[in-house]
Amino acid sequence: MNAAEFTLEALETPALTKAHLADLLFEQIGLNKRESKDMVEAFFDLIANSLIEGTDVKISGFGNFQIRVKAPRPGRNPRTGEAIPIGERRVATFHASAKLKEQIHGSIEQGGSGTSEVEWSLGAE
Repeated sequence: MNAAEFTLEALETPALTKAHLADLLFEQIGLNKRESKDMVEAFFDLIANSLIEGTDVKISGFGNFQIRVKAPRPGRNPRTGEAIPIGERRVATFHASAKLKEQIHGSIEQGGSGTSEVEWSLGAE
């Protein structure tokens, strides 16, 4: 399978949104708008549902999403100073892969902290 490449032009908003991802699938891959939106939603639903079930999500070359259980701890109301117990809770964590960290570090070394174009590669590496 040949690797397909596409680029992200400078984003209009400070964040990459699901709507923008769907637009990229429409414009650069050729899916119709409905299929693009459904694919992005399905992808994130799959990640969320896996985490809810307690399954780690590993995306090669990007990073790992995991659920961590935080122990109960004492807290306080900042307004009144009253002690309030904070119960045990589950939180989602993300750890970037070494490859992603290298790419981020490389963009800083090249002075690319505000670059307007990001190149992505799809398929076999």
